[in-house]
Amino acid sequence: MSRILFFIILMLSFNTNSADYYNSFYSDYHNTSKVFTDNDKMNEENFTDIHEVNLPWINALVRIPLSNGGIFRGSMKDLKGSESFLNGKFKTIIYLHGCAGHWVGTAKRIDFYAKNGYAVIAPPSMARKKYAQSCDTTIPRGGMYRSVLKIRQIDAENAILKAKQLSWTDNENIFLVGLSEGGITTATFSPKNKESSIKGRVIEGWTCNAGWKEYVGVNTPYNEPVLSLVAKYDPWFQDEYLKGHCGQYTNNNPLSQSIIVDDNTQLSKAHGLMHDNKIQKITLEFLKKISK
Repeated sequence: MSRILFFIILMLSFNTNSADYYNSFYSDYHNTSKVFTDNDKMNEENFTDIHEVNLPWINALVRIPLSNGGIFRGSMKDLKGSESFLNGKFKTIIYLHGCAGHWVGTAKRIDFYAKNGYAVIAPPSMARKKYAQSCDTTIPRGGMYRSVLKIRQIDAENAILKAKQLSWTDNENIFLVGLSEGGITTATFSPKNKESSIKGRVIEGWTCNAGWKEYVGVNTPYNEPVLSLVAKYDPWFQDEYLKGHCGQYTNNNPLSQSIIVDDNTQLSKAHGLMHDNKIQKITLEFLKKISK
């Protein structure tokens, strides 16, 4: 990319009107745009292929809070690492999308975190060349490819390790945050060692209960604090084997919280919760409380 073109991209990312940006948001990494691999052509040895693993990282959406109150919007491959707005150390969120990939809700969530002082890196697992469809949100139908969780966990760990190599991340404050399938990944992610450990986790739209054992519970070998957020009547989780909440599996960290929305409002029947002001406040307070 030429320096002039990169400069233009930077100016657009600084000045884009949010409403216009959200109205025109498009991603190549969404169910409606992705060409999926047939399940029978998926091979687990490809899950850890270095070229496949690198694709979600280089195509990750990036948000950086700016000193003027704005945010930088771009992708990891746009950044050279020497930009003037990267001269500090940012508390950093690794954001994991749901089963349908990057959508306008992803953009709104990562912008929200950036507007509140966090750098955000959102790797799209759908950037992989070999990737099977795991859900159809138009029906809705989930569980279409069980092994997707292994892929998502690999991509999460790679993003954490790569983020810690950047000059502008505060490696004492790396958080894992995810919605729906991204929430499942956030809950079940188990760091292999301290290098891939995190400061805390936020799980949105998941109960931690499932018919597949590898999807159940919360894996926190380093006792990271966990905030889980779920609506009691979330339409995706009304089957008996899916009902519940992640608080059933809470670790011993006294800062962990489980929020179940059961207030007879529309929110108690929602899948995504982060648009709600009270949920936003709870989330920011949690992140502030667990930060160093």
